[in-house]
Amino acid sequence: MLTTLMRRLSSPPAAPPRRRRRLSINAPYPVIYAIGDVHGCLRELRALEERIMADAAGRPGPKLVVMLGDYVDRGPQSAQVIEHLLAPMRPPFTRVCLCGNHDEFMLRFLDDPQRNMGWLGIGGKETLLSYGIDPDMMLDPSAAPDLAALVRSRVPEDHVAFLRSLPVLLEGPGILFVHAGVRPEVPLAEQTDDDLMLIREPFLTHGPGLPYLVVHGHSPEVEPTVGRLRVGIDTGAFRTGRLSAVRWDGQVTILR
Repeated sequence: MLTTLMRRLSSPPAAPPRRRRRLSINAPYPVIYAIGDVHGCLRELRALEERIMADAAGRPGPKLVVMLGDYVDRGPQSAQVIEHLLAPMRPPFTRVCLCGNHDEFMLRFLDDPQRNMGWLGIGGKETLLSYGIDPDMMLDPSAAPDLAALVRSRVPEDHVAFLRSLPVLLEGPGILFVHAGVRPEVPLAEQTDDDLMLIREPFLTHGPGLPYLVVHGHSPEVEPTVGRLRVGIDTGAFRTGRLSAVRWDGQVTILR
């Protein structure tokens, strides 16, 4: 029994048949900001938003803030981060939230806890705690029938709707915002959601092989990294306390 349970806790979440939306930038944004993986670090997110607002002061026109995904897991305040993101930013800022693999894994767990227990081993325990759910109850087989009902009672419906609605990609003229990256030289229409949310190599080494600068998270580094037509801004906020962003106004500027 214990061996079976541990195998389920360490296995990847079961994948449902779903293709997420892909967005294009239609409105003109002279300045676009992108924020890396939050992972339940609300304090760091609020502080970075304040830095972005200060950086944008005096710059004319509307501003777009692109969240690159992974709002949940590992850090202490996943529920509070989602609640924060549900509220719009103050004008002239507009926020677009993309989907990261951890956001997708949480949704799969909410849809079918028993088939997606592997999520608990990659940060899901911390997320459940942020909703007031004791993850240790998952170790008790007798509690299994009550698990789905408990999760539904503690996770607000608008949080579930938020996770379900997240697009997987935002495309602009010459620039692409995505959680993990792209399969090199593969047309965007042929990229799967898993490509966009999970890829590391060969993208990190070879770049996109497409006519875009790709701004992404997913692969944590001590500092933001600039590679072949890519900029990675996951700086492991839940470990380091440092959440990073970039400003795009025709060129890339790292915000620390």
